[in-house]
Amino acid sequence: MQTYDFIVVGSGSAGSVVADRLTADGRHSVLLLEAGGTDRRFYVQMPLGYGKCFFDPAVNWNYRAEPDDGLAGNPDHWPRGKILGGSSSINAMVWIRGAAEDFDDWRDAGNPGWGFADLLPTFKSLEDNEAGADAWRGRGGPVHVSDMSGKVHPLTRLYLKAAEQAGLPFNPDFNGARQEGVGIYQLTTRNGRRMSAARAFLRPAMKRKNLRVEMNALATRIVFEGSRAVGIDYVRNGVTKSARAGREVILCGGSVNTPQLLELSGVGDPGLLAGLGIPVVHANANVGEHLQDHLGINYTFKANQPTLNQVLRPWWGKALAGMQYLLARTGPLSMSMNQGGGFFRTDASRARPNMQLYFQVFSTVIPKVGERPILSPDPWPGFSIGLSNCRPSSRGAIHIRSADPADHPKIVANAFSTSSDVAERLDAVMFLPTIAAQPALAGVIAEEVLPGPSVRSDADLIDDFRRRSGTVYHPVSTCRMGPDASTSVVDPRLRAHGLQALRIIDASIFPGNITGNTNAAAILTGAKGAAMVLEDQA
Repeated sequence: MQTYDFIVVGSGSAGSVVADRLTADGRHSVLLLEAGGTDRRFYVQMPLGYGKCFFDPAVNWNYRAEPDDGLAGNPDHWPRGKILGGSSSINAMVWIRGAAEDFDDWRDAGNPGWGFADLLPTFKSLEDNEAGADAWRGRGGPVHVSDMSGKVHPLTRLYLKAAEQAGLPFNPDFNGARQEGVGIYQLTTRNGRRMSAARAFLRPAMKRKNLRVEMNALATRIVFEGSRAVGIDYVRNGVTKSARAGREVILCGGSVNTPQLLELSGVGDPGLLAGLGIPVVHANANVGEHLQDHLGINYTFKANQPTLNQVLRPWWGKALAGMQYLLARTGPLSMSMNQGGGFFRTDASRARPNMQLYFQVFSTVIPKVGERPILSPDPWPGFSIGLSNCRPSSRGAIHIRSADPADHPKIVANAFSTSSDVAERLDAVMFLPTIAAQPALAGVIAEEVLPGPSVRSDADLIDDFRRRSGTVYHPVSTCRMGPDASTSVVDPRLRAHGLQALRIIDASIFPGNITGNTNAAAILTGAKGAAMVLEDQA
């Protein structure tokens, strides 16, 4: 059995940062275990190639949530990265920190040091923002953030103008002084390639002698001596192995894998564990609970002028876009599906935005088996305006089904399970046709395809969004942070309540979801968590 100072489980958005920071000064040895394989794959590195990763078991856990009454009885596909870089290697690359008030809420819930003013210097230090440094943006950090304002499709500009005509202000920087309004998304790309956490943090760190990365290594159990975490059992290429941690075991598996590993190791609800024959190491019924996620829906329109459908659908269009990408790392393949977007309030009485917008210059009404049809859109010109909720009140749970580490856990999302979530979604979807009806866009719309102009009553709209909504892949809070061990899993320094030498550093610790995409906040959590680990070793 080999011994390291730290064992890190998971190489995703947070885990890559943790491995980098803990090995930077050469004083500590680190073993990083990743259940997936290498990120050196063409469709991973090509930004729009993530449609090919959407169902690919070589890079994706392909979780499936339980049939959900809130989604008209439908089960939901939950892609999560099983690869170096985790979900940052297969996501849509939108760089959104979240609203300042989100983090102030975390602080005010009893988590000192997690307010926005505390976190802003760390956010800035992480960034190499192509738009330049200012009071809000950082320059020179590991994560290159691309300014896409000069590269978007002309229809994106029409969307922005229409949204302004509908009453939303233009916002040049969603990570700046304010979040509300519409604008162009910043992306985690560099020179036409994905800037995942693996590329930004882990690949440079892998050159160090004090970091060992084992891929295709599935962690099966945290080893405890009493209440102290001392190591990890794992299976690599069919061989069972063990490693020992002299200082700490750090879980960075994310909101699905982290509670799963805790429960497999005897940390969780005693009733659940006893029913599966797992001895209880520490009772904490909060493990796997309090699940929050963002739910999205698209309204799709047929256009009377070309969109990216006419570029990405025909073989010759694919060939031209491919040549443009291979020769110059430019063109539609070098971007995300979401070029524009924004944040708005469903009613003026709300103190801050509660909905996020997405604009896509192509449409994917006609499905393609085996992939998300980003690279094979509809045969007619189309585009979509989408939205997702920002801070839902519905709560779900993720728990193991058995004592077998290879079994996918049971994901119960409980989508739209509160009347307030249903009411705000109804208000939100009513606003999408308003944007489409503005002069800037109305002239390019031939017809509304989904849900269709006949779907306008409250009952029909609710039925439609229950049937067509789904996760936008931002699950959080299944091992949430808080000062009270009776309502949380980790303390404000991310140490597991009631246990020693065990820390959780990933999006599962979020006390509540944030206003926007979660990748930036997960990377921030990795940086702040690693700093706490190093402080506590001093």
